Amino acid sequence: MIVKNEKIKIDFNKINHLILDVDGVLTDGTLFFDANGSEMKGFSVQDGHGIKLWMRAGNSLAIITGRESSVVSHRCSDLGIEYVYQNAKNKLSALNEYISENNVNPIGICYIGDELVDIPVFRKVGLAVAVSNGVPEVLEHADIITDKSGGKGAVREIIDFLLKEKGQWETVTNRYFL
Repeated sequence: MIVKNEKIKIDFNKINHLILDVDGVLTDGTLFFDANGSEMKGFSVQDGHGIKLWMRAGNSLAIITGRESSVVSHRCSDLGIEYVYQNAKNKLSALNEYISENNVNPIGICYIGDELVDIPVFRKVGLAVAVSNGVPEVLEHADIITDKSGGKGAVREIIDFLLKEKGQWETVTNRYFL
């Protein structure tokens, strides 16, 4: 993971909200369609477990994605993600809606993205994370760049990092080490 120098001093305890893009972040960005036009996506089980750990620690999680997909609705329901903004052609507007609905200071938000449409959101949140396979301009605007690619554990990488930095790791994982 690459943490850019200016963010090394961030107070990670202030980061209580994690917002994720889907295509290219929770998935590897590949879209599959069957002969009937039904869409399929692949999701990392490790990312899913990380999301559960994040929420178990009392933190909030939301999805902002530019596409509309019943597959995303199903995955979010399966994981218990309450705030899902699909078909968000303007992700900054969706972010502002989340902030307003939850009375959140943007400084307390970590956003993970991979594409140009994520840059306006990066500029507003407290911690901007790009997956390693993000486009070069997104990598340039990120505070942190993951080692792992989107759909291949990048979300889990950041969640584990944040939980450890916030001192929440032991509390949410102790059941596995008893």
